[in-house]
Amino acid sequence: MTSTPSELHLVDFTNATPDTLQDQVISAIDAANAFLDAMPADSNISAKQALADVMRFDHMNLALDRSWGILSHLNSVMSNDDIRHVHHELLPKLSAYGTRVGQHQPLFSRYQAIVNDTEFFAALEPARARAVELALRSFELSGVALPKAEQEKFAAIQSELSTLSATFSDHILDATQAYALPLAQEQLAGLTESGLALLADAGEQYKARELASGALTQADIDALPTPYYVVSLNIPVYLAVMTHADDRNLRETLYRAYVTRASEFDTHSNAKGESLNNADIMGQILQLREQKAKLLGFDNYAEVSLSTKMADSVTEVETFLRDLAAQATPTAKQDLAQLQKYAQDYGIEELQPWDSAYIAEKVKQSEFSLSQEEIRPYFPLPKVISGLFTIVERLYGIKVQEQSESVSRWHDDVRFYQLFDADDTLLGGFYFDLFTRSGKRGGAWMSGFQSRYAYAEQDHEQLPVCFMVGNFTPAIGGKPSLLTHDEVLTLFHEFGHGLHHLLTQVTVGDVAGVNGVEWDAVELPSQFMENWAWDAEGIALISSHVETGEPLPTDKLEALLAVKNFQSGMQTLRQIEFALFDLLIHAHTPALDYDGILATLNSVRDDIAIMQTPDYNRFANGFSHIFAGGYAAGYYSYKWAELLSADAFSKFEEDGIFNPITGKAFRETILSVGGSFPAKTNFENFRGRSASIDALLRHSGFKHAKNDADKAKTTREVI
Repeated sequence: MTSTPSELHLVDFTNATPDTLQDQVISAIDAANAFLDAMPADSNISAKQALADVMRFDHMNLALDRSWGILSHLNSVMSNDDIRHVHHELLPKLSAYGTRVGQHQPLFSRYQAIVNDTEFFAALEPARARAVELALRSFELSGVALPKAEQEKFAAIQSELSTLSATFSDHILDATQAYALPLAQEQLAGLTESGLALLADAGEQYKARELASGALTQADIDALPTPYYVVSLNIPVYLAVMTHADDRNLRETLYRAYVTRASEFDTHSNAKGESLNNADIMGQILQLREQKAKLLGFDNYAEVSLSTKMADSVTEVETFLRDLAAQATPTAKQDLAQLQKYAQDYGIEELQPWDSAYIAEKVKQSEFSLSQEEIRPYFPLPKVISGLFTIVERLYGIKVQEQSESVSRWHDDVRFYQLFDADDTLLGGFYFDLFTRSGKRGGAWMSGFQSRYAYAEQDHEQLPVCFMVGNFTPAIGGKPSLLTHDEVLTLFHEFGHGLHHLLTQVTVGDVAGVNGVEWDAVELPSQFMENWAWDAEGIALISSHVETGEPLPTDKLEALLAVKNFQSGMQTLRQIEFALFDLLIHAHTPALDYDGILATLNSVRDDIAIMQTPDYNRFANGFSHIFAGGYAAGYYSYKWAELLSADAFSKFEEDGIFNPITGKAFRETILSVGGSFPAKTNFENFRGRSASIDALLRHSGFKHAKNDADKAKTTREVI
């Protein structure tokens, strides 16, 4: 196939400059505002005409979604001063426009006219009806019923929140990239070959940056040794040191730097010389969210967040989290005792957070004869990707074809693929941007840039396109990128999100793919996909030694599977700690200031954690999920959806993990329908019953909880 089908509407990234995108965003907002200005307040409008108006307005917004989506994406993966400036300059305009739409009475009345004509509404296709229902809820949450003065206050809050969240995110990125620690030869002990290559690469970046800034001259650079090893806070480098460096002082130094980013202990500043401390911003965000909640008639912001989720109340979520913590704690204590026992062998009398990954790696090597570095050569990225594609082809009858060379991309590392059904029907396209680099925010994510959508009146059809982004170790030393198994899981996770977006058959954009799916269910397909990276058949498809081509040996495979639940108790408590902290700070009234935020985090740690955290730890200052992302009062969604995904996978365990009939059922009841039905309905259509916690407890290795019916009873039918 030599040309790209027009339905994909791919982006010409060569010409997607910040100024061009800014002009496109402003033009799209102006056109949409003109449409709203001309919309009459017709109280007698027919449901049919009302729907036609709504669909026309939705179609107008495609241009805005596209240009803003491209700019937001570039700000995440190729951030520089020009992109950031334009992005932030547009935020207040976007916020004002979004608030205007949410409070526009003539538009709101059209949605009401559709619903009020019960016969007309009942005849709508389910996806359209669901989109109308969700839109009406969105109007309510946008303050459509507020008096004029309060609507203006609401708009100001929304605008300020968007700016503060962007600044919060900037501070983390700047703080992460500002840190660099050159190492002496004696500090390198224990580091692996791949780790040293990462540090050497960071050293080259450090030299280039210092030379460009004028901090070092070329003569200074030439005098430095080659290779020049530098530690940064980019995740692959950070993990390489924390997992393998014998120098305990180095691990503590790096840990302290990482957990104090963007806090009062962080002395770095941005290009303007401004502090990167997020402390005041966090308090301001919570205060504004509380004001927003009060305006809408809620007691606190957590109630606002939960009004759009599967969970019904703060109490229900808190109970779920605390019960799960109780079930995980006995295993977590065993996990900690095991680490403490081994720590003694390395002269560590009192285990600290900067020792955990290091000692855990030693335990894996001793107890399971497994080292992440030993198995890394068995997971070269090209093999993992091809194996992943084989797995989904067997599960869902779909095919993937790369077409990178003929497609415009934002960076040479980016790859583009097309997804086809079994009958060669094109389903959509996706980009992989998988390697860490300067100017790219940390973490991994799937961005549903373009939804499946059709509009007959304009003869317009578009297929879904998404960006899947990671921060894996790049190819170094002539070898392809070699993944740890944790990174393999991350790739499978994001691809699960991608399939949810790409396999939708819904053509109403607001509920196509991941759109319209309750936030605490949206992680179901992603966590579900990880199971195939733990299965022996799946691992056989994704592993092949980078030099010999040999599959993962039986002893290493058995060790990898045996280590699946290693430290699962402590890891579960860590996630619950984050989730409970997030829930409680958003449920608290009056809104907490920085001291109150830290006090709440300490209180949650006292209740949940079994390992002491240093007083200087400022994890919250870098918690972008809740202060700069969409997870405010929703971080619990990871554990909630993990319950759903474990229970869904148990159906495959019963039927065979590559059973095509079960795969077809999952595709048709979960992946294809997107948000066109409530998530609870979709799950029950697949599983034939309500969700149960049993599979989650079993998959996590919490056997004591699984066998304790009374303990599990409170959460067994929580969803």
